[in-house]
Amino acid sequence: MTELERYLAEEIAEDHVDGIINRREALRRLALLGVGATAAVGMITAEAEARTRGKNSGGDKHGGHGHGHGHPDRAVTAWAPAATQAITFPGPRGNLMGAWAPSAQQKVKGGVLVIHENRGLTPHIANVAGRFAANGFSALALDLLSEEGGTGAFPDEAALMAKLSEISANNPTRFDEDMKAALTELGKRAGRHAPLSAIGFCFGGGMIWRLLVAKEKRLSAAAPFYGPFPTGGDVRGIKADVLGVFAGVDDRVNATREAARAALEAARVDYEILTFTEAQHAFFNDTNPARFNAQAAAQAWLRVNDWFGHDKN
Repeated sequence: MTELERYLAEEIAEDHVDGIINRREALRRLALLGVGATAAVGMITAEAEARTRGKNSGGDKHGGHGHGHGHPDRAVTAWAPAATQAITFPGPRGNLMGAWAPSAQQKVKGGVLVIHENRGLTPHIANVAGRFAANGFSALALDLLSEEGGTGAFPDEAALMAKLSEISANNPTRFDEDMKAALTELGKRAGRHAPLSAIGFCFGGGMIWRLLVAKEKRLSAAAPFYGPFPTGGDVRGIKADVLGVFAGVDDRVNATREAARAALEAARVDYEILTFTEAQHAFFNDTNPARFNAQAAAQAWLRVNDWFGHDKN
């Protein structure tokens, strides 16, 4: 089982422990991912035991190189999204699908690529693109299942997750290629001189780390939200300022946090590691009441908008 496959499987176990799906559904979904019954029970048990160890102590933490992004007190960003529209655009193996949100402001701050969770391009993820548009960015949320007809082509979440796992096992570089094609489209739509940023959540956060490890040099900034950093990942040569956002109650992903920090140090880029210690994995998703943390989400939203809006020149 590859790292990406294991991550997707463990997210299902975590969904069960958090009460989002029942045990029978968790075992069904894990079986669709090729996880045997014994291993599936072991994953669920391990996740439950991890939760009993308790939350990390202390307040929100951050660390990294200083670069003038600052910690603004102003409430400058909008939560209500601007309108998005479904689009298709050229990819390496045919057309890709996405939700496009042009800036609602006359002066475009930049372009933002948005990468979805393991549930695909949901209305929530499209709304994230719309929220960036309301704040002056032009944003494109990519559907990583475009070749299969898009997120809407799947009968349920279980089938969608199984397909993501299959791709992760057999052709994970497809994700990298599709994200790069989406950046090309974003650059055309946002404007020739618009700085490009990228953000992803959970599985999508891991995708943003993959994009950085793939040496994508067009990115001016990136913000992977609670996504696993690839083992042995090397980001030397990137040009992006990186804001790594983590949740304190998320031992599974946090096990890769120091590796991410070390890779960013080695790359000698401006970065910050931000951990909301009382928040759970996926705390930004306001459609998931089991994990949504309004205070942490609002603070993270302010920080990432400031991060992406910072002029490096």
